[in-house]
Amino acid sequence: MTVYIDPPSWPGHGRLWSHLVSDSSYGELHAFAARLGVPPRAFERDHYDIPSHRYADAVGAGAVEVSSREVVRLLHGAGLRRRKRRAVPGGTPGAAQDAR
Repeated sequence: MTVYIDPPSWPGHGRLWSHLVSDSSYGELHAFAARLGVPPRAFERDHYDIPSHRYADAVGAGAVEVSSREVVRLLHGAGLRRRKRRAVPGGTPGAAQDAR
């Protein structure tokens, strides 16, 4: 049971972000994030978005540094990957389907 983090290379809201993921369960991930003081609103589908200034804090708390590609591989391997949903063209407003 390990929590992983990729390098802060994802732009958004004027800063760079990392992804924090678990290789075993969302429970483990949520517990780790709570110990780190990460707000629940930072959780998105299958990971937490961590701003670059908190990267060292996550690593210091035990997150293992991996590449962004490895983050996706770990999520798939654990069966925890949740893909973004997108609107169905011409469908009911608010209707969505899994992105392919």
